[in-house]
Amino acid sequence: MSTITKKVPLGQKIAFGVGMFANQMFPAILGIFMVVLVEDLKFTGLMWGMVYLFPRLFDAISDPIMGFISDNTKSKWGRRRVYVLIGGFMMGISFILMWQLFKDNSVQYNFWYFFLWSIVFYLGLTFFSVPYVAMGYEMSDDYHERTNIMAIAQWIGQWAWVIAPWFWVIMYDPEWFPSAEVAVRELAVWVAIPCAFCAMVPALFIKGESTLDKDYEPLNRNTIGSSLVKIFQSFKEAFKIKEFRKLCGATFFIYNAFMAVSSLTFFVIVYKLFNGDAGASGIWVSLFGSLGALGTTFIVIPVVAALANKIGKKKAFMISQSISIVGYIMLYFLFVPGKPWMYIIALPLFSFGIGSLFTIMMSMTADVIDLDELTSRKRREGIFGAIYWWMVKVGFAIAGAFSGLIIWLVGFTPEIPTVDQMGPVDGLHAFFCVFPVLGTLAAMYIMKDYNIDEARANEIREELEKRKQPVQNPTSYYQIGKLSSLMANTIDAHAESDVDFSTMSVPEITNLFTKSLDKGLHGICFSPYTEGQNLGDQLSVSQIKRRMDIIAPHTQWVRSFSCSDGNELIPKVAHEKGLKTMAGAWIGRDKTQNNKEIARLIDLAKKGYVDIAVIGNEALMRGDVSEQEIIEYIQTVKKALPEITVSYVDAYYKFHEHPALIDACDVILVNCYPFWEGCSIEESSRYLRQMYEVTKSISKGKPVIITETGWPNQGDDKGGATPSPENAMKYFINTVNWSQQNEIPVFYFSSFDESWKVHQEGDVGARWGLWNTQEKLKYK
Repeated sequence: MSTITKKVPLGQKIAFGVGMFANQMFPAILGIFMVVLVEDLKFTGLMWGMVYLFPRLFDAISDPIMGFISDNTKSKWGRRRVYVLIGGFMMGISFILMWQLFKDNSVQYNFWYFFLWSIVFYLGLTFFSVPYVAMGYEMSDDYHERTNIMAIAQWIGQWAWVIAPWFWVIMYDPEWFPSAEVAVRELAVWVAIPCAFCAMVPALFIKGESTLDKDYEPLNRNTIGSSLVKIFQSFKEAFKIKEFRKLCGATFFIYNAFMAVSSLTFFVIVYKLFNGDAGASGIWVSLFGSLGALGTTFIVIPVVAALANKIGKKKAFMISQSISIVGYIMLYFLFVPGKPWMYIIALPLFSFGIGSLFTIMMSMTADVIDLDELTSRKRREGIFGAIYWWMVKVGFAIAGAFSGLIIWLVGFTPEIPTVDQMGPVDGLHAFFCVFPVLGTLAAMYIMKDYNIDEARANEIREELEKRKQPVQNPTSYYQIGKLSSLMANTIDAHAESDVDFSTMSVPEITNLFTKSLDKGLHGICFSPYTEGQNLGDQLSVSQIKRRMDIIAPHTQWVRSFSCSDGNELIPKVAHEKGLKTMAGAWIGRDKTQNNKEIARLIDLAKKGYVDIAVIGNEALMRGDVSEQEIIEYIQTVKKALPEITVSYVDAYYKFHEHPALIDACDVILVNCYPFWEGCSIEESSRYLRQMYEVTKSISKGKPVIITETGWPNQGDDKGGATPSPENAMKYFINTVNWSQQNEIPVFYFSSFDESWKVHQEGDVGARWGLWNTQEKLKYK
C-alpha cells in the first residue's frame, strides 16, 4: 500500500488534474469527430454503432486485466507511473493515425481502417486510464481531501469540454478547412500531441514509492492463468460490496444515458433549430457544449464539492441529480426553432447531472476501497478503478451503439431536408431530453440507501490505522516462557504414550507415522485453499469435496474457520461424509462482517450441519475485539442455538488472562503450539501436556479440547524448535498416541499446506499440512 497523507500538496493535485484533462479531452474530441463519419464519410447507422461498441468493449475487457497488473507491479518508480507514461504515448500516436481517413477510399475501407486503429487507441487508453485513476484513489485517506482532489481534477478536466465543442465551428468553417474530412485529419495532430503530454504529466510529477520489496502477486507467463482467475475472483469480490454495486449502477445509468444522446447534439440543434443548415447554425452547436462545461467548471464543481463537505456525498449527489432533471425538462421546452438562445437558460441546471457525477463518485469509490481493505486485507485501487470504469465503458459502448439505433429507430437521414422529416427530428429531440431523465431517476433510486457517510468512513479508517500499528510477529503470539509463568514444572517429562525415537531410522519413523494416521484422528483442521488461491477467494464445492474425500478416512471431526467465501460449504460436505463438525464464525475488526459470519453460522446450525459452534479464533490474541464483545457474540449464538455446544477458541494462556471466558463457553477450546514457544522436539510432548493441564486446572470442570496443534516440516527455526519432516512426524505420532490413550480430543493442524500463509508467517506458515499443496501425503 502506498504511503498516504491526509493533506496533498496543491502541486500534486494539479499534476493529477492535468492528466484528467487528457482523460476527458480524448473522448470529448472523439465524440465530435465521430459526426464526420456519418455526415461526411457516409458511415451507416450500423457502422456508427459498431465503431462505438466493439473497440470500447475491447477496452472494457482489458481494464480489469490492467488493474490487476497495475496493483501487482514491482518497480522502483511505483505501481502506476510507467503504465501512465506508456499509455499517454500510445494514445497520442494512435489518435493521429485513426483519423487519416479520405473520401476517395471506399466506405468499407474507411470503416475497417478506423475500426482497427480504434482498437489500438483504446488499448493505450487502458494502459493510461486504469493506473491513472488508481493514482487518485491512493493519494489521500481523508474523507474530505478525497473530494477536494477529485474536484480539482474534474475542474481541470472540464476545460476539455469547454474547448472541444468549438471544433465543430472550426471543422465546418470553409475559411479554416475545405471540408470536415480534411479538418479531422489535421486537427487530430493538434489534439493528440498536447493531450499525450498532459497524460504523461502525472507519471512525471506525482511521487510514487518503490514497490520492489512489496509482497505482490507474481506477474509472469507461468502465473497468467491463475492471474486471470484472480481477476475474475476480484471482480466478484468487488461486486459483493453493496455500496460499490450502487456506485457502479448509478454511474452506469447517469453517464451512459447522457452519452447515448450527447452524440445527437449536433443533429438536434442543426435540424431542430436551423432546419438542417449546418452553416446557419453558426456557433450554437459549440455553445451548447462549451457553456454547459463552463457552468460545470465554475458553478457545478465548486458547489458540489462544498455541498459534499458540508452535508455529505450522498445528499450532495441527490440534490445535484434532482437539479439536472429540472434542466432536462426545461431543454425539452426551450428548443424553439429560430430562438436558439433560449436553451442557454437550462444549461446551468442541466449541467449539474453529469458535471457532479465523477467528483462525487470517484471520491465515494475511494471510501469503498477502504471498506474492501478492511474485509479482504488487500489494497486494490487498480482493480476497483478498473471495474468502476469498466462499467462506464461498457455502458458507453452500449450508449454509442444505442445512439446509432436511435437514429435508425426514428428514421432520421441527414441527406433528407428537415421539412420532409419533422417526425424523426422531433423523435431525436424527445430522446435527447427524456432518456437522461429516466437514467437519472434510476440512479437516484439505486443510491437511496447508500450508507457510507463521513462517520462510517472515519470508523473504517480508524480500524485500518490500527492495523498499521506495530504488532508482535505472528510467530511470537505463543510467547516463549509463557507456560512456565502459569504453572510449575510438575508434570513428568515422560509418558507411556511417548515413543523413543533415538534408535529409529527415518524409514521406521515414516512407517510409524503411517500407522498412526491409519488409526485415525479425533479431528483435523480443514485447509480449503488450493494452490494459487488466497484468503478471501471464493471456494468451490468441488475442491471442498475433493479434499474432504482425502481426509475423511482419517478423522472423525472436521474444524472450519469461517462462514464466508465458500467456507460455509465445509460443514455441509463434512456431514455428507459422515463426519462431525466444529464450525467457526470468523471474528475480526469489521463488526458488520462479524454479524454476517454469526448469522451464517446460526443458519448452518439450524440446518443440522454444526455439532460445535465456534465464535472466533484467536481474536483476542490479535487484538481485534474485546473480551466483552466476544462474550456478547457467544451469548447471541447461545440464545439462537440452545441445543448446540457454543464456545470460543484462543491460545491456551488467553483463558488465564480472561477468566470470564470460562463461564461464557460451554467447552474450553484451546490452541497449543509447543513449536511457536520455541520448544525442542524432544520436549514437545511434555510441553503439550503441560499446556493442556494448565488449561484444565482453570476449566471449572468443563471439557477441554485442543483445537489446534501441529509441527511444520519446513521453514525457519523458532528458538529451540526446528521444522523438518522427521520432527513433524515425531510430533504427530506422540500427539496422536497421547490423545487416544488418554481420550483427550485433539484437532490436528492441519490437513493441507496452504501457500497463502507465506504472506503472514513466512515459509514455515505454509508447511503445517499432512498433505502438500498438490494434495499428496507428505510423509511416506
